[in-house]
Parts: sequence; C-alpha cells; structure tokens
Amino acid sequence: MAVFISTVAACFWAFWGSVENFHEGWFSTSIWQNILLMFVQYLSPMLIVLLISAVVLQWPRLAIPVLGGLALGAVLFFRIRFVPAVLSVAVALCLGVLYHFGRPQPRLWAWRCLLVLPVITALVCGAYPAWLAAHRFDDGNYGMRRIDGNGLSLIWAPEGPGWPTKGVAWQEAKRRCRYLSEDGLSLAEAPRNFWRLPTVDEAVRSSVFRGQNAGGVWDPEAHRARYRVTPEKDSPLWKVHSQVIYWWTDTEADENHAYYISYNGYVLLAPKRLVAGYLAFRCVCEPGNQKAAMPESITASD
Repeated sequence: MAVFISTVAACFWAFWGSVENFHEGWFSTSIWQNILLMFVQYLSPMLIVLLISAVVLQWPRLAIPVLGGLALGAVLFFRIRFVPAVLSVAVALCLGVLYHFGRPQPRLWAWRCLLVLPVITALVCGAYPAWLAAHRFDDGNYGMRRIDGNGLSLIWAPEGPGWPTKGVAWQEAKRRCRYLSEDGLSLAEAPRNFWRLPTVDEAVRSSVFRGQNAGGVWDPEAHRARYRVTPEKDSPLWKVHSQVIYWWTDTEADENHAYYISYNGYVLLAPKRLVAGYLAFRCVCEPGNQKAAMPESITASD
C-alpha cells in the first residue's frame, strides 16, 4: 500500500511536470537551459517523491521521522493553515507507519513500480507537448503586424512597451496601451488613446496555429472559446522564446476580475491586481486609423 501511494503520487507529478514543462516552460533559445529548467522546476516534485520513497523503502525505520519531519517542515515553510496542516502531517505519518511495518513482496517489483512507472508516465505524457513545442512557427518578425482572418482585421503592437516580455496588472496594461505612441515603440507623457487591449472575442478570433488562423469563436453566454484547430504559441501573434504565455484582454467579468487568454486558446478569469511574469499583454488598434505607420507585414488569414 505504501509503495502504491508513493507510485501514484510520483506518477501525478510526472504527468504534471512533463505537460507544464512544454506548456509554460521550454522557451529559452538554449537547449541546455530548457533541460535544466525542466528538471529543476517541473520534474523536481516527481524526483523528490522518488528520492524520499526510495530512502524509506530501503530503510523502513526512517519512514516515520523522515516523512513526519518533512511534512511538518513544509507546513512551517509554506505557512499552511491549521486544518490542512494537521491533515498533511497526519497523512505523512500514516504513510510512514505503512512503510515502517510493511515489507512489500516481491521486493524487486516494488522497486520497479516505484522507479519505472513515473518515468514512463513522464515520457508518454510529455511526448505530444514536446512535439508541439519543437514545431512552433517563429518567423522572427516581432514588429507591428496586421493580422487578418476569421472576419477580423487588427494591427498588433510591436515588441516593446505595447508588447512586453514581463507581466503587469490589468490596469497597468490598459494604461500602457493608452499612453503608447503611434509607432508602438515608446510611451508618451500624455494619453494618446491610439492603442487598446483586445477584447476577449478579438483575442479568440485572432488566435493562430502554425501562422494561420485557428478559427476561434467566443461564446459569451457559456464563457467558452471553440476552435477549428487548437492554437499554439506561433507567429505572428506570439513570441516563441518568451516566458509569456497569457495575455490580458479588455473584457471585464466584474469590478475585480478580467479575462485573459492563453496561447493555446483557453480563456480564464483572474483578479485585475494579479501580477505574474507569464501574464502580459499586446496592444491592438484598427487598420482604418490612418495615423498608423504600418510597415509591410506577413498576416495570418483564413
């Protein structure tokens, strides 16, 4: 039972780590930095579970103090509330008791399940996300882009203050779009009101896969987006080598929450005050505004 619980826990973290690694990670231009980030940030929970489980399986008498001590340390470090803290320590101690008194037979199969199944889970669950990440379309053009398709035509701001590489809160994103200069390369001292955040409908309808429109449709009643093909982190909308995977939209859910969209098309809600490195924005404006010094660009179309 102890080995089964540990194996399930390790397999869960293997699944989570392998999928999240290629969803929000794997953005560096260096393959070695990507691999390092994968093991340090995304696969480390699985590796920690495997290491601790291997120790207490090999030396059962250490199970209760090791698991109990680690649970208590985690409670103090993360400042977990009383009831969840008590439950966490209790579960760890129960697992420690199982390891202390249990002697799995055949022992070789206990080791195989514990060490092999999580690795297989990570490889299987990460295979398709890895393939998608490896084939992302990057045309290297991070300037102002006119993107047509799906009954919509918008000009998207160039890389810079209107398309940053670090996240800001919703209100700050709106402010920067208002102050963004016509060429999208600087912030003015007074509001220019030339650029704005895209609405959630515009963001969904503009989403792309391999440089082509993904056929997105936003259902305002169900608060859900549907696509002809699942979008990806591709040009001309997204920058492949960036940690940003979410963008704020101009659409509010209520006074304190606004919608944001992922590169793969999912639309979610977040507090407007949220600041996260992976949640930024990209300003837009209408092509009909003659002030735009629009360079020749590649567009994403139907």
